[in-house]
Amino acid sequence: MAMNFDQARQNMVENQVRPWEVLDGRVLDVISRVRREDFVAAEHRQLAFADLCLPLGHGEVMMKPVVEGRFLQALELQPSDKVLEIGTGSGFLTACMAKLAAHVTSVDMHADFTALAGERLTKAGIANISLETGEAVNEWQPKDSYDALVVTGAVYQIPQRFLGWLRTGGRLLVIRGESPVQHVLLLTHEGNGRFREEGLFETDLPYLAHAAPPRRFVF
Repeated sequence: MAMNFDQARQNMVENQVRPWEVLDGRVLDVISRVRREDFVAAEHRQLAFADLCLPLGHGEVMMKPVVEGRFLQALELQPSDKVLEIGTGSGFLTACMAKLAAHVTSVDMHADFTALAGERLTKAGIANISLETGEAVNEWQPKDSYDALVVTGAVYQIPQRFLGWLRTGGRLLVIRGESPVQHVLLLTHEGNGRFREEGLFETDLPYLAHAAPPRRFVF
């Protein structure tokens, strides 16, 4: 029997995302409407709504639906917000944020990720996005500042340059720490270089390039 993707998507929202304390109606609505199955590899289509990370290639993964839901809720995106995403990946989170905000700029160091995400987003009819290819920890530099910045890969320490890309009142959502226990943090720019930090939950995801913990030598 063919899988009913619409029903599976609703089941994911009601049985996974909502019980994980994602209660924002706008977030639940956008996760219900964006076709997650169109943002995974063909061989993983039947697993698009499972409570697990899906491999993307290059050692990267697509976050679990519950984590994506918590990310979207924590960002509290407004229709006027400009968003920067570091780590385009599949393009699914990009699509959800574009539905909630004015514009999303997304950068990924893997050109094939950028190209494939662009195809998927075009097919989904999402146009308020800019996709770029670059390595964000040390090299890539945005041309603007942002109301929200989301980092979809983990960092051992938050790169200082990321903080400089936020407007006053802007939010940075980032995964910091040492695997297997990393912490999702929300930093809010209060002005004059001051940031308020809030811990949200624990997770474990691959590191951004050049953002992993330093190697330790064992004698």
